[in-house]
Amino acid sequence: MSGGVATQERDEDPLLLDRQVCFPLYAATNLLNRLYGPVLGELGLTYPQYLVMLVLWENQPQTVGALGARLYLDSGTLTPLLKRMESAGLITRARDPEDERRVLVTLTGKGKALRQQALHVPETISNGYKPEGIEELRESVRDLVSILAQLDTRSRASRAARP
Repeated sequence: MSGGVATQERDEDPLLLDRQVCFPLYAATNLLNRLYGPVLGELGLTYPQYLVMLVLWENQPQTVGALGARLYLDSGTLTPLLKRMESAGLITRARDPEDERRVLVTLTGKGKALRQQALHVPETISNGYKPEGIEELRESVRDLVSILAQLDTRSRASRAARP
């Protein structure tokens, strides 16, 4: 086997790290956590907690289900996160009086006040970049999330349809 053939076969190998869509996303997630970590640490938040706060600062109260759907988190991940946030005095959780099956999540005064302190956080990722470039990146990533969400929905439906 010549070097050219081996190289060609290697370039077509579907299991090469550089051919994976998942690896750059994994690396980007790790790098984002490293960038945001120290800034959010000053606020007493982890990155997932920051995301919950962003949703609640936009609109509250939110059901646990709505938060999970918006953040692509299942209740097994979200519930312990919310418990820690409640212990920190940032949110309250209470049964919905109109539907006892639902739990409503609401910001406390402390959670509302934290918004002012968090206004500088978005600069962590955009510092030094043109706003148009950041917006273009955001839209590309949103498109990717949409594609992945569709694949996830199809995959779940396919698994559910199996006997």
